[in-house]
Amino acid sequence: MSHPHPELPPPPPLAEGGLRIVALGGLGEIGRNMTVFEYDGRLLVVDCGVLFPEPDQPGVDLILPDFRYLEERFGLIEAVVLTHGHEDHIGALPYLLRERQDIPLVGSRLTLALIRGKLTEHRLTPVVDEVVEGERRQFGPFDLEFFSVNHSIPDALAVAIRTPAGLVLHTGDFKMDQLPLDRRLTDIGGFARLGADGVDLLMSDSTNAESPGFTTSERAIAPVLDEVFSTAEKRIIVACFASHVHRVQQVLDAAAKHHRKVAFVGRSMVRNMGVARDLGYLHVPGGMLVDMREAEEMRPQDVVLISTGSQGEPMSALSRMAGRDHPIRIAEGDTVVLASSLIPGNETAVYRVINGLTRLGANVIHKGGSLVHVSGHANAGELLFVLNVTKPGNFMPVHGEWRHLRAHAKLAALSGVPEGNIVIADDGVVVDLVDGQAKITGAVPCGYVYVDGLSVGEVTDEQLKDRRILGEEGFVSVIIVLDSTTGKAVAPPELHARGSGIDEAALNAVRPKIEEALARAAADNVTDAYQIQQLIRRAVGRWVSDNYRRRPMIIPRVIEV
Repeated sequence: MSHPHPELPPPPPLAEGGLRIVALGGLGEIGRNMTVFEYDGRLLVVDCGVLFPEPDQPGVDLILPDFRYLEERFGLIEAVVLTHGHEDHIGALPYLLRERQDIPLVGSRLTLALIRGKLTEHRLTPVVDEVVEGERRQFGPFDLEFFSVNHSIPDALAVAIRTPAGLVLHTGDFKMDQLPLDRRLTDIGGFARLGADGVDLLMSDSTNAESPGFTTSERAIAPVLDEVFSTAEKRIIVACFASHVHRVQQVLDAAAKHHRKVAFVGRSMVRNMGVARDLGYLHVPGGMLVDMREAEEMRPQDVVLISTGSQGEPMSALSRMAGRDHPIRIAEGDTVVLASSLIPGNETAVYRVINGLTRLGANVIHKGGSLVHVSGHANAGELLFVLNVTKPGNFMPVHGEWRHLRAHAKLAALSGVPEGNIVIADDGVVVDLVDGQAKITGAVPCGYVYVDGLSVGEVTDEQLKDRRILGEEGFVSVIIVLDSTTGKAVAPPELHARGSGIDEAALNAVRPKIEEALARAAADNVTDAYQIQQLIRRAVGRWVSDNYRRRPMIIPRVIEV
């Protein structure tokens, strides 16, 4: 269990006329956003995303929301509303749809197109329901109204959820860029109209709640890119998120101005930009795009590569370039632009890639020294603006780590929301909106669900602990062959060490300790193989600790003959 709440009891039955809200991810973390709304026995889900693993979760590919709360109730879901097409909001859909494939997926045109591409890889055909900003739709008891919001991907939406219990506004991820590239502004007028009607609960993006002022406009990057293109003498490689259409558009515009051809590198980049181009969200001048093979044969000063891997992902194109494990070979004088922010926890991996590229002779430009990235999330000034125009009766910060949630809660208090009406919840915590008052009423089981290869939910926290020990300390194996009649060893113990820093010849010194433990077991009439293994584990572990100050995994094996 990653989010146990022993201090909170299971929630009572939902009060008649009340609205229940349970986040299954996205609170206290950046990722796997998923919130379940319940009214009159029916369910509405907003977003269904993944969380990417940290270094202390070796072997894990993805982390999913915990669907246990929905067990035996998948048939009650009216729809899943997708606020936008980022992986931390749509990435877990294939795993949810395995439980019930015909759940309607509600979202904007680009969001649904990205979802179709993802689900095709999982051999799933979704039931989709396209909506646009300004539209109002009914799904069971949930009356939904959609609003445009500006974010780092086109076509993002906020959603107002009306039930007899009250009006909830979920902003999704947003910022308030006043000069967005697509001229699609966050609908503050619509938010203000809701505020005049009465917002009973505001659930708002908290990612940048600690950052004062207003987020820099995406357009501010254009002159920086122009300067990079003006001074670069050889190839330019730009790494960014595979869904950041606006960032890619700016790179394409700079490439056109400086007469360079462009190639997309990385499967997700090629797929997503193909979708965006087909739908008219990405404008590519004729003849500009080339494939990677053509780009390799062109003069370096004529080429721009737009790649995945801005977060140092081990198998991404950029990481493989840094490790010389990619057809594109980094050369002296190449310019690499990391046009994205650092997701918390990825710093080490990103700097490893930066160092690898620099060692190969590349000039690496990143957010630390140049304005090559601006956030897609609202800063504190914008968050206060939304609080002031919506004037919510209750407030619940979402989408952020604990420091972000608390900072946003302080902003809400400053704007006039009563302290008793501000709810800071964690994943699995149940919040009920009854008679205009939001409050915590209990908690449901809610942990991390690990995807490891083809296994889903089979890897436990205990197994991850074992992996960390094996990775950091190695192991020592001990094989004992005992006579099943007498319980005595029929051969000397066989010892092997891997990754522990202990020479196998040095292990001879521990044999007397093992033999002593076996003699003690025989004297005490201990014949159970498991108990004998524990005695050996303790004897070897103590010897290793005393002599090497290390704690490798001790793996004893008792064979009876």
